[in-house]
Amino acid sequence: MLNIIALLLIALPILTLPSIAQQSQVLDKIVATVGREIVLQSDIEGRIAMFMQQNPKVNPNDPELRRQVLEALINERLMVTKAVEDSILVQDEEINQSLDFMMQNMIQTYGSEKRVEDLYGMSVSRIRKNYREEVRKQLLVERLQQQRFMNIKCSNREVEDFYQQYRDSIRPIPASVELAHIVKHVKPSADAKEEVKKLALRIRDSLVKGIDFAELAKRHSGDPGSASSGGDLGWVDKGKLVSEYERAAYDLQSGETSQPIETPFGFHIIQTIEKRKDAVHTRHILLKLGGSSDDKKRVETILAELKERNAKGESFEELAKQYSDEKETQGFGGAMGVIELNRLPADLKFIVESLPEGGVSQPLPYMSDPTKPAMHIILKKKSIAEHSPTLASDFKKIEQMAVQQKQGKTMEKFLKELRSMIPVQVTE
Repeated sequence: MLNIIALLLIALPILTLPSIAQQSQVLDKIVATVGREIVLQSDIEGRIAMFMQQNPKVNPNDPELRRQVLEALINERLMVTKAVEDSILVQDEEINQSLDFMMQNMIQTYGSEKRVEDLYGMSVSRIRKNYREEVRKQLLVERLQQQRFMNIKCSNREVEDFYQQYRDSIRPIPASVELAHIVKHVKPSADAKEEVKKLALRIRDSLVKGIDFAELAKRHSGDPGSASSGGDLGWVDKGKLVSEYERAAYDLQSGETSQPIETPFGFHIIQTIEKRKDAVHTRHILLKLGGSSDDKKRVETILAELKERNAKGESFEELAKQYSDEKETQGFGGAMGVIELNRLPADLKFIVESLPEGGVSQPLPYMSDPTKPAMHIILKKKSIAEHSPTLASDFKKIEQMAVQQKQGKTMEKFLKELRSMIPVQVTE
């Protein structure tokens, strides 16, 4: 089976930023070529630095670690090459969404956009541009993995055989909770929506009077991915922008600025810089909807009333089916499934641990879709203490482990086949 560190590297989340250490490389060199792809010394240093952030005890000079990291990076380049050969495509919109999520995580981790810029020694817009190609490749790898390995299953017999073989080495199942929730989107009132539109009109009037677009975007835009670069979205292929935005962008002449345009994200003031038949280069100022304190208070009141109805005897499940705005969980009575406590954000973990079984939280912020700010109340259905796994109580988890092992073996075979077809040369 593949070395476990190598497997973990291949399965890295697509939104992990390369390390800050990678930015400080003055000299770089190619350490391996994989078909037309290359592995740089800075790629290795960046991955090792990332491991050190996750575990300060990691020894960056460990030869075995460096070998495993290089092997994992070669494997990734092999899969990128294969994905391109298989004509797997990643849309610009997917890359933009990944970059948006990446930047949100970075800002949350380091506390502010300025702190991220200081650490990386460049603006947020420059970070996005520098890592756009890396994110595209990571998405290609993920798409190839989904096609090749996600449909791998294990029979009940295979799961039982796996458990019998590894039962003494399987780690205890961590403490978990079974949760459900009711989600309400924070939608603007008619008055609040009108106020945002009026602000958008005032900003456009300022533009007409000659105030710099980039300066107003930095000051007012609610799009964190483009505000710092003056609202510039760069060239975007036709069909990749939300329809309302794209239609307005193509209707404008080069250099012309739109009236406020409403999309699911809010109101946009759009300026078309250049356009071609198949792509458009724009910048915009986004004024988001649904984030006012009055909007939130209104949703908090609705959720508090639902919490009270549950306390008086109404089924949380039925209330979720009737009132929750989250389609993915609504039909299942708001069920979120069993979640390991340590996987919850620290503040949410504290709240959940404080609830008794059957207890419901106060209304809390909830973000699963950047276009739909929301709040939710959480039901703690059951607490599950840490325990040694058994087939009777943890079949699904053991099945996941068995499937992962089977996927690993299949991936190992697949990578050997790729190495026989794609030239690999290590130069260090």
